[in-house]
Amino acid sequence: MNFIDAHQHYWMLGLGHNDWPGPDLKAIYRDFGPEDLKPHLAAAGIARTVLVQAAANRAETDFLLALAEREETVAAVVGWVDVLAPGAVAEIERLKSHRKFRGIRPMLQSIAETAWILRPEAIATLEALPHLDLRFDALIQPRHLPVIAALADRLPELQIVIDHGAKPFIAEGRMEPWRTDMAALALRRNVHVKLSGLVTEAGGAWSIERLRPYAAHLIDVFGADRVMFGSDWPVVLLAADYAAWFAAARALTAHRTESERRAIFLGTAARFYGISVS
Repeated sequence: MNFIDAHQHYWMLGLGHNDWPGPDLKAIYRDFGPEDLKPHLAAAGIARTVLVQAAANRAETDFLLALAEREETVAAVVGWVDVLAPGAVAEIERLKSHRKFRGIRPMLQSIAETAWILRPEAIATLEALPHLDLRFDALIQPRHLPVIAALADRLPELQIVIDHGAKPFIAEGRMEPWRTDMAALALRRNVHVKLSGLVTEAGGAWSIERLRPYAAHLIDVFGADRVMFGSDWPVVLLAADYAAWFAAARALTAHRTESERRAIFLGTAARFYGISVS
């Protein structure tokens, strides 16, 4: 089976538009490009990826789209747009002209105002996305879950995916209120979730058993048809290598049916991002 990695990054620090990662994150403080990732994709049986922005500026999105034009393993690009700007919709329409552009991702986790995405200017921008066949990646923390539920209710046609399971407090061994809020959010059928980033939230002492209750909860409340695997490479290197996280994700889903595993590792991402699997 040719799987899809629904969440990965590339960056070239010398271009100057990335203010993260910094030198304190030695494992990922260097350039990462397709030639670095391809051996890992081949080993895992992954044919296509979703390339996601890692910097909050227009230069980052243009860099990713240019890279995707020449890199066939990249099936879709999620970029950044200033959703509060008066010209945000026009900018999204410009980006839409690129054949692999599939959606936007404001970096909500870095914004102190928890309900920032519910500002009228942001709503006006996001309500244009369904008409352009574009999606919304939510980079959030547990504090944002009720806010995204309110957003999903306000814009029921907007297709939303929660990155990294909303970054639960795995290192602390805490489930609540993340567990309750995630179950409530899953009642909104326009919301999906990525099985990604969990090892990073668990830290260097991660194990499959520590991850299991969090992964199981995501799949149980959303259903496999709204869960998609992502590596979060190269950020995952802060806690594990690509092969280790992919093996862990396979182990965490080993008891699921074949059709459920196919959805998590292929079908959900293909449907959500409009990726051909033929």
